[in-house]
Amino acid sequence: MRNRVAVLILFTSGLFAQTARVPFVGCAQDGQAGPVEAPKGTDVPVEVEPRVARRLAFYSSGGSFGVLAPRGWYCFGLDGSSGELLVSPRPINAHDFFPVAGPAVELNAIEGGGPGTALAVEVWARAFPALWPIVKGLISNGDLPAGEYTFGPYPKDKLIAQTDRLVQFQTPPHSEGLGTMSHFKANDDPIDGVAILQGQPPDLLVLRVRLPPEQRDLAPIIIHQIEREHK
Repeated sequence: MRNRVAVLILFTSGLFAQTARVPFVGCAQDGQAGPVEAPKGTDVPVEVEPRVARRLAFYSSGGSFGVLAPRGWYCFGLDGSSGELLVSPRPINAHDFFPVAGPAVELNAIEGGGPGTALAVEVWARAFPALWPIVKGLISNGDLPAGEYTFGPYPKDKLIAQTDRLVQFQTPPHSEGLGTMSHFKANDDPIDGVAILQGQPPDLLVLRVRLPPEQRDLAPIIIHQIEREHK
C-alpha cells in the first residue's frame, strides 16, 4: 500500500507544478531503414518551474519518442525491434553508442511480442510478478530457453515505487540491476529509472538516468515527465 501511495503522490504532484517550455532537440538515428536525419520541432511544455526548465531540453528522434535531459547534451537514436534513444554530454553516433560508461539518459521502447520478446521478458521476470505466468508459459512451450531468467528483483536494487504496470527503481553505484540490464556499465554513480508496461500483451518502456552529482536533482523530474506522458 505504501508503494502505491508513493506512485499516486508522484503522479499527482506534477499537477501543481508550473508549466514552462524547454527547447526541442532533434536526434539523428540509424537502424533497419538506414540513417535518418534529426527531426525538427518546437519548444515543448513541461510541468517544472522556469528556473529548472532552463537546465533542460527535450530530445527526440521523431514522433512522440523523446525524453528530457540536461540542456546542451548530444543525442542519437537506434531504430529496430526495440527503439533506443541515448542522450549524453559527449557527441555520439551509430559507431560510438555503447557501452555507456559515464553520465547519460537512455530511453528504450521494447516490443512485448516478436523479436523484442526476449528483451522484454528479462525485465518482466525481474520487476513484474503479475507477468511471471506468461514468462513461465513461454519457457514451458520452448519459446524461451529455460534457466536463463531470474524471477524477482536484483538484490541491491531499490524499488522506490511499484504497481502492476510500473516500477520505479534505483541501481546503486558499483551494482548490477535494472539500471545495467541494457548498456550502462556500473560506476561511482547510481542509475535511476522507471519501467512501464503498455498495452496487452505489454510492450515495455524503460528509462535509465545517470547524472553527475551537480545535476542529479534533475533525475526525478526526467522520470516524472515519462510517467506523466505514459501513465
